[in-house]
Amino acid sequence: MDEIIFDVDGLIPAVVQDMNSKEVLTVAYMNRESLNKTIDTKETWFYSRSRQTLWHKGETSGNVQQVSDIRYDCDRDALLVLVHPQGPACHRGTYSCFTESHYDGEVPQESGDLEILRSLAATIAERNHERPEGAYTTYLFEEGVDKILKKVGEEASEIIIAAKNRNGEELAWESADFIYHLLVLLEEQQLSLDHVLDTLRERHGK
Repeated sequence: MDEIIFDVDGLIPAVVQDMNSKEVLTVAYMNRESLNKTIDTKETWFYSRSRQTLWHKGETSGNVQQVSDIRYDCDRDALLVLVHPQGPACHRGTYSCFTESHYDGEVPQESGDLEILRSLAATIAERNHERPEGAYTTYLFEEGVDKILKKVGEEASEIIIAAKNRNGEELAWESADFIYHLLVLLEEQQLSLDHVLDTLRERHGK
């Protein structure tokens, strides 16, 4: 705590990020007391500058944010709070507070072969927390882990059949279905894609 630098008002900005999808959920402020409460309870507490009081995220809505890690930047004057959100982060009911875009047209995509996986993981996390009616991903989460596991097993079987038939297009299609359902399972289990990738890196390094 002594290494953290608070501003003249005793506050420090806190960027809240979904541990699984890496999506930025919100930006708020903490003072020393709310930071201590966040550390002690492992749920996010902030300081409201307008009301000049502490507030516990999810206290009334139930959409608490379970804290996985707290990091500070190189200048020690900003925090990154990694969480497992238990519902929408925004008071408007959206998964993230950052839903508006500066771009009128197509939003530039980040480079990298894994960007589509991160984007898909973020969309799945958003579906999980907002549960839009009629969405297939919503259906999977509402049916629960048994249904998700069944779909993962079915898609794995479809991959085997496609490979056995030497059908490349079908194999690519079924592999994409499998990856999607696997990401749904990871979200349900609160296991991040980066955790899986880190495991692959560790194995590759050996």
